[in-house]
Amino acid sequence: MALRVACIGGGPGGLFFSSLLKRRMPEAEVVLFERNQAADAFGFGVVFSDATLSGIDAVDPVLRDGLRDYGTHWDTIEVWLKGERRSMAGNGMAAIHRKTLLRLLQDGARSAGVDMRFGHQVPSLEELCREGDFDIVVGADGANSRTREELGEALGHTAEAATAKFIWFGTTHLFDGLTFVHRKSQFGNFAAHAYPISDDLSTFIVETDEDTWRRAGLDEFDVTQPPGSSDEKTRRFLEELFAEDLAGGTIVANNSRWGTFRTRRTRTWHAGNVVLLGDAVHTAHFSVGSGTKMAMEDAIVLARELTAGHPTLEDAFEAYEAERIPQTAKIQDSASGGLSWWEHFGRYHEAFAPSQFAFHFFSRSIGLDRIARRDPALVADARGFWRSQHGAAPLATPLTLGETAFAGRWLALTHDAAGRLGLSDPSGAWLAAVEDAAAAGPDAALLVTAPASEAEVAAAAGAVPAEAAAVVVRGGTVLTRRLLAEEARLGRGIPAVVVDEGDEAAAETLVLSGRADAVALPEEAANRQAPALAAGAAR
Repeated sequence: MALRVACIGGGPGGLFFSSLLKRRMPEAEVVLFERNQAADAFGFGVVFSDATLSGIDAVDPVLRDGLRDYGTHWDTIEVWLKGERRSMAGNGMAAIHRKTLLRLLQDGARSAGVDMRFGHQVPSLEELCREGDFDIVVGADGANSRTREELGEALGHTAEAATAKFIWFGTTHLFDGLTFVHRKSQFGNFAAHAYPISDDLSTFIVETDEDTWRRAGLDEFDVTQPPGSSDEKTRRFLEELFAEDLAGGTIVANNSRWGTFRTRRTRTWHAGNVVLLGDAVHTAHFSVGSGTKMAMEDAIVLARELTAGHPTLEDAFEAYEAERIPQTAKIQDSASGGLSWWEHFGRYHEAFAPSQFAFHFFSRSIGLDRIARRDPALVADARGFWRSQHGAAPLATPLTLGETAFAGRWLALTHDAAGRLGLSDPSGAWLAAVEDAAAAGPDAALLVTAPASEAEVAAAAGAVPAEAAAVVVRGGTVLTRRLLAEEARLGRGIPAVVVDEGDEAAAETLVLSGRADAVALPEEAANRQAPALAAGAAR
């Protein structure tokens, strides 16, 4: 008897999986259930980086051909704010309208022989599995997956909500490429992620913090109503706010309503004969543009393992998870810095001039050395702005912390001859670093351990006494160290030193971006890099 497979969800992941499985196993019966009609497409564009497409192109040219024939391509990312524009080259990317991609994937599934049932009330798992109707059920039904909910707690699913609000629109203004536009209103800061998706439309995603959202009165739309209707009040508000940037273009709605991004993680992606893929089990913030790509990569591996001749279905599912869970976790981890950046962009907008703001933005996930390989002009601009403000290179700029004057900003956290822990530099300057907040003052920095989670950062910064010469941040994660330093220096005006074992480029990235006032190597690393420390201070 031929294998019978049900796929729930007609998005890119479900369509791609169904096509691949049917082509690999022509004798199988593959039925795709989708509650919406085939022509329905909520949302606007999907974006891909050139570097991530090789795996998909190797098994099916549908995406490559679709981007070539219908997509838009660019190499440069721009940041607009305060009447100025900054850019970074070397970012090959492409986008396509979601409805166009869905049509191409539907054509592929149809030609492969998939039984697609659009506008169909999707049966429950109990109905699909009753009396062995389907041997395998694939849940590709998105972030709000009913399939996942029906499987219950056994999967170990978690969803971590961000605090920022976002809404997805389109616009008739054609941006040249991926563009981040910042506007300050009387209520607070708004930012848009914009990129072209066709000859006449761009995606236009807007974010803001919750307080600004409420002050602007944009919290009135009933998001519980069925899909289809859009928040017209917000559309008009944003069209006016971004009027100069849209240059006469209009904002276009399509099921556009405010939401809060949720990062979803799942311990195991299957139970019994049911397996999940895509947003149903993992999400990464849309600023990294990986959602559709990850779902399609899931589809490739799942179809491959189901046709690889494993002894049991359980073995196939476990092989699928063994490959995909670590890969998606890596993307989610890299996306966390971007997500966090968008949680705090209003603060950065207020604190930094355009050159430093742009460098802060572009360095949120990669360092100065990698940025320089892509776009040396961006690094030169950031360094030039720093020198115009300080008269020296970043790491060679003098810094006074409390009563101690340091010759530069690449320091060491070491013990002196008396065994006391403190900050030092090659010139011989030294400042005590104490763990007792009561002992911190003009002659001593407070040494703190960054928390493991972002939620604890504000409280940790709040515990630093205002009279401390500085806060020295170690431990935690790379992200929480940076956030705690920013909370201290930008939020409370207390100088911040981040303890980091990286090289000179890593130290310069932290200082040049405004994430820290200085960087300190831990003792062992400082001993290894003593010549580099001296050279950095001398520049």
